[in-house]
Amino acid sequence: MGHSADPALLPSAAQIRSDFIAGEVSAVEIITTALTSAATQSALGAFIHVDAEYALRRAEEIDLVRAAVLDARSGSSRTAAMAELSGRAPLLGMPTGFKDLVHVAGMPTTMGTAALPTTIPGRDDPLARRVHSAGAISLGKTQVPEFGLPCYSENELAAPARNPLAPERTPGGSTGGGAAAVASGMLPMAPGNDGGGSVRIPAAACGLIGLKPGRARLPDDRQQTGVQNLAVSGPIAESAEDAALLFDVMAGHRFEAGASGLPAGRAMHAVDQALRRGLAPLRIGVTTESPFSPELDIVLQEPAVEALEQGLRALAGLGHVVQGSSHCTGADSFWPARYHQNFQTLWTSRLGQLDLPADQVAAMTPLTRYFIEHAAARPADQTQKAIAALEDFAVHADALLGPWDILVTPMLAYAPPKIGWFTGLTPEENYREQCRFTPFSSVVNVMGLPAINVPTHTDAEGLSWSVQLIGRSGSEEHLLALAATMLQG
Repeated sequence: MGHSADPALLPSAAQIRSDFIAGEVSAVEIITTALTSAATQSALGAFIHVDAEYALRRAEEIDLVRAAVLDARSGSSRTAAMAELSGRAPLLGMPTGFKDLVHVAGMPTTMGTAALPTTIPGRDDPLARRVHSAGAISLGKTQVPEFGLPCYSENELAAPARNPLAPERTPGGSTGGGAAAVASGMLPMAPGNDGGGSVRIPAAACGLIGLKPGRARLPDDRQQTGVQNLAVSGPIAESAEDAALLFDVMAGHRFEAGASGLPAGRAMHAVDQALRRGLAPLRIGVTTESPFSPELDIVLQEPAVEALEQGLRALAGLGHVVQGSSHCTGADSFWPARYHQNFQTLWTSRLGQLDLPADQVAAMTPLTRYFIEHAAARPADQTQKAIAALEDFAVHADALLGPWDILVTPMLAYAPPKIGWFTGLTPEENYREQCRFTPFSSVVNVMGLPAINVPTHTDAEGLSWSVQLIGRSGSEEHLLALAATMLQG
C-alpha cells in the first residue's frame, strides 16, 4: 500500500481512510494486507478466529459500492461525492476485529471459556452493528481471558495472546488480542470493552492509546448510572487521531466538513484543532497513591516512575499547570477506605447469582471458580454494604478531582508478566497480583469518569510505559486532544 515501512503491515487508520476513498487502494487490497499480517504473525495469538472468506467477500462488496458512487464522477462533483460517502461511512473498507465477548453475526462467540458451548449469533451486538454500519470489516474475533475477567489474555481454548513488544510477555487484558493486533500492525485500531481497565491495561502493555469513556457515554453501552454498571466500550489505536476516528463512530457523532481533508466527527475536530492551535492551560493534579493501599503493598517499578515524570514534563512543557501529589492527597487518603475488599465484592457480585450446573463450573479456570465460590458464599448484606459504600464514593466522582481539570496517575506498576505467570499462582494470589499490576485502573470504572492511557516512556528492553489521564464527566474529546498534543513532540 506504500505508506507503511513494512508492506505486510497496515498504515494508520487515517491514511487507509484517505487512500481508499481517493481510489489509491481497494478494500480487497487493504483486507488482503491485514489478513496476510494476521497469518504471518499468528504466533502472537491475537485472533482466536479468523474468517478470511467473509472479510474478502465484504471487501469486494465495498469496492463495488465505492466504484458505483465515485468512478463515473470527476472534478468537484467527484470531490463532493467522496466527502459525502466518507461522511456516511467513515470506516469504509477499514479492517477491524471484535474481542470474543462481543457477538458478530456468523462468527463464533466463546466468551473465552471451555465451560460453555460456543454460539454463532445471527445478528451483531449493537456496538458491532454500529461499527460495521460505518463500513468497517471484521477479520475475526480477538483473544480474551475467560469471561473477560482477568487482566491477561489467556484461556483454555486457544493459544494465549502475546505482547508484540516482547512475545514472552502478556499484552494485558481483557482486550489483549485486540491490542496485540493493533500493536503488531494487523489492524489499524480495535474497539474494546473496559470494566476494570480492559482497554487501558492492554494499551499500556503494548504502547498504544486506549480510551475508556465515562459511564453511559456511548449509546450502545448499558445506560444504568450506578457502580454495578462498570463496563464501557472504547477505542484502542496507535495514535490519538485514529482513536478519535473510532470513538466518533462508536459515539454516534455526525461527520461534518472539517478544516482539512475528509469529514470529521467531534473528537476528530478536537484533536485536529489541538494539534494546530494547542490547548488552553489545564490544571493537572497527580497522585501515586493507589486505592488498593494499604491493604495491598503497591510498588512502582522505576520505569513506571520515569513514565510518570516524562508525562508530567510533557504536560508542563505544553503550558499546563502541574501540582504534586501532596496537593492531591493532603493529610487524608485520596481514595475511600476498604476499596480493595469492596471492589472485589462488586467485581464478583454477579457471579454469585449464577445458577450453573456443577460440571460447567468445574470446567472453568481456577480463578473463575474462586470468584464464583466466594461470591456465592458471601452474605447478601455484606455485598450490599460494599456496593453502597462504592456508590457513595462514585456520587462525588467529579468533586474528587477538586480544582483539577485532569488527574494523572501511573498506569501499570510493573512490566507485563510472562505468559503463564498469573495462572501459575493460587487463585487468591492471582487476583491480588492483578491488582498490584494495575493499581489505578478499576477505580476509574467505579467513579464512572473517562480516562485515557498515553505512552510516555520506552525502557532499555523496548517495553512501553504509560500514564493515565482521568478527566471530568464528558471530557472524552478533550482527553483525546490532550493525548495528541503530548505525543506530538
